[in-house]
This record gives sequence, C-alpha cells and structure tokens, in this order.
Amino acid sequence: MSLKTSTSADGQTVTIEVKGKFDFNFVQDFRSAYSAIEGSIDTIIVDLRETEYMDSSALGMLLNMQKTLAGRVNNIKISNCKPQIKKILQISRFDKKFDID
Repeated sequence: MSLKTSTSADGQTVTIEVKGKFDFNFVQDFRSAYSAIEGSIDTIIVDLRETEYMDSSALGMLLNMQKTLAGRVNNIKISNCKPQIKKILQISRFDKKFDID
C-alpha cells in the first residue's frame, strides 16, 4: 500500500494516487495528503487505478475529505476505478456525491 500526491503544472489540480488496499491503515496518510493543500484548488482527483480493495473506512475517508475541503475545492473526482471498486462506490451511492469515471 502506498499513497502519492502530485500537483498539476498550473497548480489547479491535485491528484492523490492510492495503491494497494484502501482501508483503515491509510487514515493518517490520506488525511495528510489533502490537509497539506493550501489555497484554492479547482479539482482534486483521487486516482484508484492501482487500488485493489476498498472498505467502509475508505468511504468514510472520502466523505471526510469532501467535508474538510468544502468551499476550498470546486470538484472532487474519483477516477480510474476497477469494476469491483466502481461497484462499491455505486452501491454506496457515492456517484451522487462525487464525479466518478
């Protein structure tokens, strides 16, 4: 499991890549990744391309991020989901709260 954060050249998009299992073990690292964001950012992308597993604590972390960044970020996207991850997000109705592709 690992977490990588990068910012676009124009400084408007922050990408958080989650690799491996997105579970309770990521709580502090994930919180640190979005807490370090300063100023106004247009978009945050949570890239789940290499995420193999997601549990309910990961869903909670996404909701906490959304709540914490409300008013500072215009859009939060969850991208590159594997079919099983996308299904979890849809069953949990996260497609109503986040832009998922």
